Amino acid sequence: MLPDHDAADLHRDLSRALRGPVRFDAAHRAMYSADASNYRRVPIGVVTPVDTDDVEAAISVCSIYGVPVLPRGAGTSIAGQAVNTAVVLDFATHLNAIESIDPDARTARVQPGVVLDRLRDAARPHGLTFGPDPSTHNRCTLGGMIGNNACGSHSVAWGKTVDNVHALDVLTYRGQRLEVGRGTAGPGIPAELRALGDRLGEQVRTSFPDLTRRVSGYNLDQLLPENGFDLAKALVGTEGTCATVLGATVRLVESPAARALAVLGFPDAYVAADHVVPVRELSPLTIEGMDAGLIAALRAANPLETASRALPDGAGWLYVETGGATRAEAEAAAQAVVAAMKPYGATSVVVSDPAAMKALWRIREDGAGIVTRSPDGGEAWPGWEDAAVPPERFGSYLREFDALLARHDRRGAYYGHFGDGCLHIRIDFDLLTEAGIANFRTFMEDAADLAVAHGGSLSGEHGDGTARAELLPRMYPPEIIAGFADFKRVWDPDDRMNPGMVVRPKRMDEDLRIFVGMPTIADAPMLAFGHDRGSFTRATRRCLGVGKCVTESGGVMCPSYRATGEEMHSTRGRARLLFEMANGEVITGGWDSSEVDEALDLCLSCKGCKRDCPVGVDMAAYKTEFLAQRYQGKVRPASHYSMGNLPRWLRLVGRLPARVVDVLNAAARSPLGALAKRAGGITPERAIPPIARMAYTRTTPRPGAAVGLGSRLRARLGHSRRALLRSDRSTATPRRPAGTRGRVLLWPDTFTNHFDPGVASDAVAVLTALGYSVELPPREVCCGLTWTSTGQVDAARRVLKRSLRTVAPWLAEGVPVVGLEPSCTAALRADGPELLPGEPLAAALATGVRTFAEVLADHTDELAAAVSGPRQKALVQVHCHQHAELGTEDDRAVMAAIGVDAEVLDSGCCGLAGNFGFEKGHYEVSMACAERVLLPAVRAAEADVEVLADGFSCRTQLRQAGTREPVHLAQLAARAMFRDTEGIGRQTK
Repeated sequence: MLPDHDAADLHRDLSRALRGPVRFDAAHRAMYSADASNYRRVPIGVVTPVDTDDVEAAISVCSIYGVPVLPRGAGTSIAGQAVNTAVVLDFATHLNAIESIDPDARTARVQPGVVLDRLRDAARPHGLTFGPDPSTHNRCTLGGMIGNNACGSHSVAWGKTVDNVHALDVLTYRGQRLEVGRGTAGPGIPAELRALGDRLGEQVRTSFPDLTRRVSGYNLDQLLPENGFDLAKALVGTEGTCATVLGATVRLVESPAARALAVLGFPDAYVAADHVVPVRELSPLTIEGMDAGLIAALRAANPLETASRALPDGAGWLYVETGGATRAEAEAAAQAVVAAMKPYGATSVVVSDPAAMKALWRIREDGAGIVTRSPDGGEAWPGWEDAAVPPERFGSYLREFDALLARHDRRGAYYGHFGDGCLHIRIDFDLLTEAGIANFRTFMEDAADLAVAHGGSLSGEHGDGTARAELLPRMYPPEIIAGFADFKRVWDPDDRMNPGMVVRPKRMDEDLRIFVGMPTIADAPMLAFGHDRGSFTRATRRCLGVGKCVTESGGVMCPSYRATGEEMHSTRGRARLLFEMANGEVITGGWDSSEVDEALDLCLSCKGCKRDCPVGVDMAAYKTEFLAQRYQGKVRPASHYSMGNLPRWLRLVGRLPARVVDVLNAAARSPLGALAKRAGGITPERAIPPIARMAYTRTTPRPGAAVGLGSRLRARLGHSRRALLRSDRSTATPRRPAGTRGRVLLWPDTFTNHFDPGVASDAVAVLTALGYSVELPPREVCCGLTWTSTGQVDAARRVLKRSLRTVAPWLAEGVPVVGLEPSCTAALRADGPELLPGEPLAAALATGVRTFAEVLADHTDELAAAVSGPRQKALVQVHCHQHAELGTEDDRAVMAAIGVDAEVLDSGCCGLAGNFGFEKGHYEVSMACAERVLLPAVRAAEADVEVLADGFSCRTQLRQAGTREPVHLAQLAARAMFRDTEGIGRQTK
């Protein structure tokens, strides 16, 4: 590491020479200190060049100071090659243009920071694609793929990255810029490399394994005359150790117009591996494999997951994708695979629906994250991650590999590119103790010997990095190892390009981020962290850097990153800062860390990461813990007192006469409201939502008793006797008598009760019409969410305990509790046990609470029979907490039953997210989240399309954005069942 004064001078000179950001602050050095591997190395600083001139200037300055340089893509490398004590050049932010596509030549010219999926999208209109497709395809960059020689699931058909690169524009550490490719001639570097190829030719021909997935070592075979002396291909897989890629011309391949997936089930993964060779003979696009351990880990980590139910019987599976000009042709090819495998006893299913195929592929693509944690918080790590052997020996290799695991008392679930003999696995290495690390080393050495004995490569996809470079002498003879060093010396005689990788490697058991990052803070969390064995620091290790949170679209996480594009605002960036905070080396100050506070300030606590992150990182819980610890015994931000205590304030307002509530609502729209917002830490751009003139619970004359349909409707303001009679008589089939289906307890959450009581009216009407006896608690109850989200854990516990005591009689009798607000229902199901881990009532409520849709989903036939008339169209904005904790399967079934054609938006968070969008300083990010997908979709919808948003936050965002009035599922259901009215709740707004 540079002395502080030299680092300051370097920072100054880089800042003067570049137009792009130059960051040497603790936060950025911490966030870039790890990739998706086991390793941690703190960089000198991070440079984000805006163009190639910036890159040349940066390397020029670094060469003057003699400091190492590390070109970086998405930072998802698994072998440790994307971390080093160097100046990191982050290409993903600006150098990400697709410069041209030539459909006739089937080539594309790209900058190194282009995300693979963007290239594939651009090539799709021409019927073309880029063949290699790692599971990180929606965030990995072409530069990173070139650095690692990435492959992906379609290498059976289209090869590795090296097979798909035509030419490279590169810059050496000494400032020489070259365009290299096949047959590059000239003095200097080309001439020296030609001489190296001539000298080592025979050794390369005899010692390089004949293997489609050989990624380990440098591609010295590309220097041979029979391979065209291709310097571009020779540089692929050099892991940034030779030169910096400024641009690339890559090959595109024809993409089938239609695809189908044959999923084959076998008794175990060994038998699946035994049969890849006959499947290869049918020329499929891909042959992927999974072990039963992966599926078990998936189902344990995500109980809401449903795609794995479509797998055929078995304990080992092959995914065989086929293509064709039409869907029928692709299906026929898949059926041919099934027929060929039937004599071997394979079970099968063929899928050609794109949505169903995407769901099945997600299982495989999320494998790297899924198998890193067991349900009880056990940890597993990369390291021996992706060795490859000849496909015909793969079954035998798997059996011996499992025996090796057993000898070392290690376990792991695996998956991989079975068609190419490539195995992916995460192993439960003990990286916390010296004895465990010694076992890690001996296992790696034995595993290397096993792969080589089968004619394999130490790496079949992810490169050598720190994890495997030290083992290369077990795979190659000394002459080749010396040849690798000569190859690097020609390109980088100063050894300043990502040193310590491939050539003169660092030890594979040095700089292990878990061991060197042992926590210095007291591990006494206020939340239970039940999935992490009660340890906050263990939770901070959950993020392994696979980077699914740094994608541009799809799913819910991470809304603030998508709004700002800053690593600090990604789940991964925040998790690394928390890890480093616990470590205390780079991020100092512990819970008072300003860097962590800044990063978490724009976390919406949407919980999207809990569902979307393959490892189940729960940043909302981490933020709660951080705020709880940071402000323990201290004065809090004003918004914690105003919005954190919102249920308490609303309970007081709810006792006031309606005319007084009218005065308060008017005051909120006056200059007094502006003063109140300023005092409460609320951003001035937000309007304070109007409070209902009468809370729903005040309209029930006998709290704790059953709420009948007639009495409920009569109690609502604005209903005439004629309307009541119409609603009683307008169902297509007679209603069941109330109570014939038993009792349910309605949870009158704060938001529904005090802001949208009409939603509760409609819900009670529908439930009563279905034959339920709907009851209310004798006093107001609260899940404590507003206190939890602002880190007031002690207060949240008190509130929840009081509510649990209130509903205890119903829980004791097993009466289902029905929630209407997704955030509150999710809090009861998931947050309650975290707040009160030893409380039986919290556990009982977590299992006993049901969403409105979950109750109605038991009666879809009855609902469908009761509904007639034209179908209704709706755009559906799913609340983030519902996405994370509850799922939408039942909601979709209910909507179909009541005649709603729903388009469920893949829009992510609406941006309001409870108190977040109201807090000062958050308005721009809040609205940027909404403007990504949600608001444009609503504006573009036809006038007769309803906007369904069960979450009060979502409805508030839509209302304040000036779009049409959103509705709750209960309102749509009431309107469908009582179709002669406009909807009970709608009339009483």
